[in-house]
Amino acid sequence: MNLTQKILSAHRVAGGTNPGEEVAIRIDQCLTQDATGTMAYLQFESMGLDRVRAELAVSYVDHNTVQVGFENADDHDYLQSVARRYGVIYSKPGNGICHQLHLERFGIPGKTLIGSDSHTPTGGGIGMFAMGAGGIDVAVAMGGGPFHIAWPRTIGVRLTGALRPGVSAKDVILKVLERYGTKGNVGKVVEYFGPGVATLDVPSRATICNMGAELGVTTSLFPSDDVTRAFLEAQGRGADFVPLAPDADATYDEIFDIDLSALEPLAAAPHSPGNVVTVASLAGMKVNQVMIGSCTNSSYRDIKTVAKMLEGKRVAADVEVGIACGSRQVFRMLADEGLLSTLIASGCRILENACGFCIGAHMSPSTNAVSLRTNNRNFEARSGTKSAQVYLVSPETAAASALAGAFADPRPLAPQPVSLPERFTLDDSMFLYRDTAGVGVPGAEIVRGPNIGEVPKGTPLPDDLAAVATIKVGDKITTDHIMPAGARLKFRSNVPLYAHYVFEPVDATFHDRALANKGDGLANVIVAGESYGQGSSREHAAMCPMFLGVRLVVAKSIERIHKANLVNFGIVPCIFSDPADYDRVAQGDRIVAHGLRAAIEGGTAITLRDETKDFDFVVTANLSERERKAILAGGLLATL
Repeated sequence: MNLTQKILSAHRVAGGTNPGEEVAIRIDQCLTQDATGTMAYLQFESMGLDRVRAELAVSYVDHNTVQVGFENADDHDYLQSVARRYGVIYSKPGNGICHQLHLERFGIPGKTLIGSDSHTPTGGGIGMFAMGAGGIDVAVAMGGGPFHIAWPRTIGVRLTGALRPGVSAKDVILKVLERYGTKGNVGKVVEYFGPGVATLDVPSRATICNMGAELGVTTSLFPSDDVTRAFLEAQGRGADFVPLAPDADATYDEIFDIDLSALEPLAAAPHSPGNVVTVASLAGMKVNQVMIGSCTNSSYRDIKTVAKMLEGKRVAADVEVGIACGSRQVFRMLADEGLLSTLIASGCRILENACGFCIGAHMSPSTNAVSLRTNNRNFEARSGTKSAQVYLVSPETAAASALAGAFADPRPLAPQPVSLPERFTLDDSMFLYRDTAGVGVPGAEIVRGPNIGEVPKGTPLPDDLAAVATIKVGDKITTDHIMPAGARLKFRSNVPLYAHYVFEPVDATFHDRALANKGDGLANVIVAGESYGQGSSREHAAMCPMFLGVRLVVAKSIERIHKANLVNFGIVPCIFSDPADYDRVAQGDRIVAHGLRAAIEGGTAITLRDETKDFDFVVTANLSERERKAILAGGLLATL
């Protein structure tokens, strides 16, 4: 067995083991972040349980930490109070980014983890089977329920050789993205093996697994070996170490070979993480902004490497440079070693230990700026500036380019690789309620300010549907396109308000048109191309459209997490039987579905009629029995 099969088999509670079959797995650990966590805990509350049932649940505050207005502070008060009541560990604002913190303080090899953030697979760096999910799925898992996925096919990435100075983990995952792209990988897991694995430290492995989310796979993972043991012992958690490796005769559905010693610095060009080019091909291009950090590249190893490259130098005068450490641990250790002073002296701005620039919550570039960033996504307008050209690069490339004021190869400047310390600085004082974890304080008051709304309820699927193709979009529509983050993020606890911004970056009139259709008794249909819903796990990209009366998404393909979220909120995820029909349906067409409920109940194809164009077309909804039940009821909450 390979490592994927071993961990899933040990956690399987129901379902099959043939690729594509739905399997229910036991979840050991759960995490939330504040942007998705408020709704997840409102959903958990609605289940009527007295405490969490998972082995561990942690509520992190790392997204909405720039508290402009009362909304974010209200969310934090709610999250802290609900954590105390139900037995959840609470990570205060400023403690750090959830994935970096969880890797440092809670992750355990061989455990399963789901989080209401798509980059939860970071935990694969220490051998966790860690997956992103919608908030309602995390709420169910916190309550002791299983999580459902399709039994995956496994891509084995065989690593040989060792990285040369100036080439790092970011370049490895960009090489994988160059090979597999950002679409067509649903239902797969990427598993790294081979002699090159031992040359990569845990932060490097975590970087690779983190950005594996951009592939659209279920998760990515590494073995748990002596490197893992050393990392956990340095974190004071040696007792959590479990050795894990694939069997010697393990097989994979396909194998991709990477010689680490042959890699060169790479970058993802606008506007997709899969648009991979060499840094050499960009050399000399003027750079306006450099942002270093995010859950992908904010470890002690990464930031110390940057500090060493900038030591005794000044960044280019016309380049804005920001540095965000991933955790207080990283921040304190750099401070104790004098490296924060090095970064400040070089002309960098020191940012909060938070997601910040990655989600457009601050540090948006200027108009038409070229921004180099070490985070994981460069979708158009995600930075907060629609005209910006965002490139994804390694910390080494970012530092070299900051000094040059233009794209630069980092290899001539690369310092000796940073060795991890024998002992990290340990300070868990900003983790609250560890003493009541899993038990909570029954009856403790839950604080609900005016920004804390209610969970919207869906309605049962009708027998027949009269609808409008309210919007037609193209390929690779991300959840950032559907529900923008940045300045809009603070409205996530208030669905009626947040729903005003559905598809704002694509068509700002969608909200008004959808609401008008709903008022006229017509459902709304979203028509989309390939890889609809890629990117963030944000369930609001299904919840808010449901609130506006969307009942069907008809696309050429739909990404895993988003499909699950659509089901959870009673929206039928449909795939064109003939992709050519996508071209025939136009925005504004009247769409009718006779016998829709019966088709879902029977698991048969659905015939839709375009009354405007006077033709029929067939779509399929590949749903398990559990998913059909949720769709028919109007969403997952109605079935619990």
